[in-house]
Amino acid sequence: MTSDRNRFAERLFAGIAPQYDRMGALLSLGQDPRWRRFLVSRVNAAPGARVLDVAAGTQLVSRELAARRGHRVVALDQSEPMLRAGRDPARIAGLDRQVLPVLGRAERLPFGDGEFASVTLTYLLRYVDDPAATVAELARVLAPGGSIVMLEFCVPDGVLVHAGWWLYTRAILPPVGAVISPAWARTAAFLGPNVSTFVEEHPLSEWVRWFQRAGIGHVRTRRFLFGTAVVLWGVKGR
Repeated sequence: MTSDRNRFAERLFAGIAPQYDRMGALLSLGQDPRWRRFLVSRVNAAPGARVLDVAAGTQLVSRELAARRGHRVVALDQSEPMLRAGRDPARIAGLDRQVLPVLGRAERLPFGDGEFASVTLTYLLRYVDDPAATVAELARVLAPGGSIVMLEFCVPDGVLVHAGWWLYTRAILPPVGAVISPAWARTAAFLGPNVSTFVEEHPLSEWVRWFQRAGIGHVRTRRFLFGTAVVLWGVKGR
C-alpha cells in the first residue's frame, strides 16, 4: 500500500525531474557529484557484478557505477519521471545496456534474497515511513560479504556552522528554487525543515544502529561540507 509519505515524494520529484542533475549540483555548491563519487568508491563489488541502486532517480550513481566500475546496475526508483529523465544521459554515455531502470519501492523490493553484490541508496530514508524496516529490506537482497552504501543529508554541529546552514536552507535555497520553477521553489522550501526534523527524530547514531541490526557490520561514516551530508557504509555478515 502506498503511504502519504510515498505519494508526497512522488509528487515532489515528478516536478523537478528534468532539471534534477543540474540543480542538485548547483544547490549543493557543486558538492553533490563529489559525494556521489565517494559513495561509489565505497562499493566493494567486483567489476561486472550486479549492483542495486535504490532511490536511483535520474541514475547519477547508477551511471557512475557502470562507467567507472563496470557494474551491471539495476536502478530502482518509485518516480517514473525521474527514471525517464535518466534514460537519455545513459544512452548518450553508452551505458543503457548496463543500467536497467526499474519502477519500484525500497520498502518492498521485487528481488530475491542475496541477489546483489552491493546495494547503494541516495537520499532515501527521509521519504519512507519506517527507515529501520527499509534498511532491513535492502540488506535482505544483499549478498553476504557485499557492501551497502548510503548518501544522506545531515545537520551540521557547531553553533556557527549550524547557523550558516540554517540560513542557507531557509533564506537562500527557496528564492533560488523559485527562479527555476514553482516545483523547485516547493522542493527548496521543503528540504531544510525536512532534514532538520529527520535528524532531530533520528540522529546519526541511530542510522548506524539500523544498519547493524540489519546484519551489516563494520559500519562507518564520513561527513562532508561541515557535516551537511554523510556517506555511511558497511558490509553484510557472511
